[in-house]
Amino acid sequence: MEMTSKGKQAALGAGMFGASGVVAIYGVGCLLACAIIAISGVVAAWLATLIVGAALLASAAGAALVGKQRLQRATPPVPGEAVASVKADVEEIKERTHR
Repeated sequence: MEMTSKGKQAALGAGMFGASGVVAIYGVGCLLACAIIAISGVVAAWLATLIVGAALLASAAGAALVGKQRLQRATPPVPGEAVASVKADVEEIKERTHR
């Protein structure tokens, strides 16, 4: 009974969290539309849309490059020091058993 209640609460919380993400995406869309409308007061609407779109693509490319660099630094996902320590321990045990 208690686990069922907690599971329902967790599912409700996860659903609300997901819904907040969807609403946030719509909010970002509204802000982008606002930026396009504001810029279109100075230049043609198609040019304002092009400027905002190019800025978004440039920021996405920058984030992708930074993400790629971070992933390359994280590979291989094996803790090198721990592996070396275990290998040294195994060698030590092998030497003691041969004595």
